[in-house]
This record gives sequence, structure tokens and C-alpha cells, in this order.
Amino acid sequence: MGTATRAAYGQVLKSTLYKNPNVVVLEADLGNATKSAAFKEVAPERYFNMGISEQDMMGTAAGFAAAGKIPVASTFAVFAAGRAFEQVRNSICYPNLNVKICATHAGLTVGADGGSHQAVEDISLMRTLPNMTVINPADAKEAA
Repeated sequence: MGTATRAAYGQVLKSTLYKNPNVVVLEADLGNATKSAAFKEVAPERYFNMGISEQDMMGTAAGFAAAGKIPVASTFAVFAAGRAFEQVRNSICYPNLNVKICATHAGLTVGADGGSHQAVEDISLMRTLPNMTVINPADAKEAA
């Protein structure tokens, strides 16, 4: 079995992206699952656990971007697209801010966590937004 896309994402955060002092990583209490916690190991002063609050995380990411930072916001796909849709739409997309939303655990891949954590509409929701680019890597190499 190959490397998971989220593992490749965490590795890139830890090995490459931390070198840019403008990159900040925000996560919604899922850093171990999304692998965004890897960034904390190398740049803890630029790593922010926002708690179970995706709406606030996206608003904070917008603020960082407006101030010239490059925020990377990580959570499960269902929460990035569903729970925080209004904030993504109004605070990130309409002003066309440079926010990277890295959503993991799309589709039915969360298994035992059940329907509340499953997203089959995440890509279609995000594709409706102005100034949004959606990329869905097929494997770890594409994710990196």
C-alpha cells in the first residue's frame, strides 16, 4: 500500500513549507489526523490549533492572508466545505485572498466515524465559489 496523501502533505509542511516565514498553519483540532501537526515540530510559533471551530479558523486564515501571511488551513473535507462554507465564501473567496485550504478525509474514507464525518459533496460545493481552485490529488506524489 502506498503513502497516504495526508502523510505526504504533512511531510511537505515539515520539510519544505516551514522554510517560508510567511507560511502559517491553522488546524481545527485534527492536526494528528490531517498530519498538519508535523508543521508544529519545526515551526511551533506559526502553528495554531483553533479547536473544533472551522468557521473561526477560516476567518482567522482570512485575517492572516489580509496581513500578508500565507495561511494553510487544515481539517476534514466535510468541515471545510460544509461547516465553514459561509466564511470560505465571504471572507476568503470574494476578496480573493491567498488561503490554502487543505481538506483531508474526503468521501467515505473516514469509515467508523460515520456520516457526520463523511463528505461526498465537498468538491462540488467548493467548485461553486468564485476565485476557488480545487485540486484533488490522486496519490502521495501528486499531493506533495
